[in-house]
Amino acid sequence: MTVNMTKGQAISLQKSDGGTLTAVRMGLGWQAAPRRGLFGSRTREVDLDASAVLFADKQPVDVVFFRHLVSDDGSVKHTGDNLVGGAGSGGDDEAILVDLQRIPVHIDQIVFTVNSFTGQTFQEVQNAFCRIVDETNGQELARYTLDGGGQYTAQIMAKVHRAGSGWQMTALGNPANGRTFQDLMPSILPHL
Repeated sequence: MTVNMTKGQAISLQKSDGGTLTAVRMGLGWQAAPRRGLFGSRTREVDLDASAVLFADKQPVDVVFFRHLVSDDGSVKHTGDNLVGGAGSGGDDEAILVDLQRIPVHIDQIVFTVNSFTGQTFQEVQNAFCRIVDETNGQELARYTLDGGGQYTAQIMAKVHRAGSGWQMTALGNPANGRTFQDLMPSILPHL
């Protein structure tokens, strides 16, 4: 059963039988919003980029994004860059795979962001979401849907963080401006 998350909501990343999740996929999806013009509506392709920033004690230690597809320790993998989006209402346009068992013990948080490398704003995006899926069986565990567009070029979407002996996911959904994860660091740090 999928949990439809609200901004700021946290959920435990444990299986319904009480077992521990071993591998999850953070999927991101979006569609270009139709724009009205003189001759009707049209859409312009939107290139959003997903990133995962790995933190140890509030310090960034690694990042996974379209130019660095695998974390240095191999525990986090980006499946590749989607330049146009399109799934939006269902499937993932970009995905980041996280092997929770392989994450080094000093990594305590992973923050997931999405940004427009080309500088398009979220006013040009619709049906944007992030979701977390149990990678061992394909079951969607949680979904956070972005509401409305805005004059911003990025979102601090969610974070996965250690909680006791397990992990939790927190939906963040905070708008930000920046073309790369480096631009977003000042917006990420308050959420750690």
